Amino acid sequence: MKRWISLGMAGVLAAGLALGGCGQKPAPPNNAGAGGAPAAGGDTKAGAKFNIGMVTDLGGVNDNSFNQSAWEGLQRLAKDTGAQVKYLQSKSDSEYIPNLTQMVKGNFNLTWGIGFIIGDAMKTVATQNPNAKMAIIDNVVDAPNVESVTFAENEGAYLVGVVAGLMTKTNKIGFIGGMDIPVIKRFEAGFKAGVAAVNPSAKLTINYTGAFDKPDLGKAAASTVYNDGADIIFHAAGATGGGVFNEAKDRLKAGNKVWVIGVDQDQSKLFGDDVTLTSMVKRVDQAVYRISNDLISGKYEGGKTIVLGLKDDGVGLPDTSKKNVPDDVLKKVEEYKQKIIKGDIKVPEK
Repeated sequence: MKRWISLGMAGVLAAGLALGGCGQKPAPPNNAGAGGAPAAGGDTKAGAKFNIGMVTDLGGVNDNSFNQSAWEGLQRLAKDTGAQVKYLQSKSDSEYIPNLTQMVKGNFNLTWGIGFIIGDAMKTVATQNPNAKMAIIDNVVDAPNVESVTFAENEGAYLVGVVAGLMTKTNKIGFIGGMDIPVIKRFEAGFKAGVAAVNPSAKLTINYTGAFDKPDLGKAAASTVYNDGADIIFHAAGATGGGVFNEAKDRLKAGNKVWVIGVDQDQSKLFGDDVTLTSMVKRVDQAVYRISNDLISGKYEGGKTIVLGLKDDGVGLPDTSKKNVPDDVLKKVEEYKQKIIKGDIKVPEK
């Protein structure tokens, strides 16, 4: 039976974590992809004998989103503990099982799957290899040798919805999602509720591209939504969201100021604060670091599900928000944040 727990802020701090590193593209190791010895790590620290790997979803390790954040967490782990870390990049969904199996059969001490859509493949590989230790981001795999990490994306999305609802000048706002799956529906539901809480008359346009790795589709979707009059778009589309930023930058060059709300990382550091209003950050790097470090410390527990929300500092807005979001709006965001944490507001998930 699954045991559900919530990672408190104290637990994260005790693990010595910091958000850090967001927005910096990782330098791929010389063995990224199939084969080769594990990447970075030393030979004199506590984790020197541990090999920890991750398999990306289709967005890839440089998606400027949750895959990249997960890899940054492992890179920091390697630096701090001496563990050997490696990633395998999936170019199609047919590669999930082979990539996961390659790491398991390669005697990796812990194998991560990054993304909801890897869930079925991880269940298959975990069942076939009951002695392997595995972990997944954004999905729950019911297996005794898998730790699952999910986030209350709806709570963080509610807060950026408050920002959008208070800051729109056209009273038209957009949401662009990647694949129509539960984790992205949580983003949509929370964002919609946040907008409605402060600006019930605002029109919200929803557009799903069907992909996390197609910036061209994100750009086309953004063009349609902006053409409809929206001046703010929140994307939850992985690398596809890069196209949303590209469209916003093209419009800025043409003298038309529009905003994008980023996702997963502080995307103002990736795409610039000239078009990034704020971001809904998920601390994927912290979760990957913490559980991987638990393994090194002998504290890994399979069959456990961790849920990270506002009260855990697992989701939220980055400090850079103050660049473009006025103080009075940030104060309102803090008010709603505290109401959610106290349970006065129950944010919908769908």
